[in-house]
Amino acid sequence: MLPMGWKNVAQWSMLIGVFTLVTEGVATAAAPADETPPMVRKLLDCRTIGENAARLACFDAQAGAVADALKNRDLVVADQPQLQKARRSLFGLSIPILDTLVSAKPGDHAPRVEEGESEINATIASASQGYGGWTIVLDDGARWVQIDTQQLPRDPKRGMPVRIRKAAMGSYMANVDRMIAMRVKRQN
Repeated sequence: MLPMGWKNVAQWSMLIGVFTLVTEGVATAAAPADETPPMVRKLLDCRTIGENAARLACFDAQAGAVADALKNRDLVVADQPQLQKARRSLFGLSIPILDTLVSAKPGDHAPRVEEGESEINATIASASQGYGGWTIVLDDGARWVQIDTQQLPRDPKRGMPVRIRKAAMGSYMANVDRMIAMRVKRQN
């Protein structure tokens, strides 16, 4: 079942592709973050073979197995820029399994917060006021809902800049067009 608001199948396909690590039919997503997938470990182990012909044969066989796994999406490789993009798109969401899957380095069990990752700057795609406060949809499709009673001096509108940052005790604050901050929660 998809979280509320996640209707874009392409968005989910990208996330599933980046975060699903399945090697030789065994899901490794639940494995500790410091374990190298067995298929990759076999490829790396080829380096230890001393005899040139045997080492080349090992590399050829294991590289072929990795290429097939990548083609069949049994193994997915993500580099640092892809992980940073995924972390940004997940900013404000609370999905515990993703914390382990987007860890920046072996042994991390939560995303590493780097400069700029404690806040995002975006543009409002749409804004509406309903019972309880504002709902703001960002240009990347993220939906944020106001959870306090803060009144803004001007109504948020499409095209306005918004800065959303982490606040105390797992909450988030949003400044629309440099106006006073309102407490918000990510909805999708």
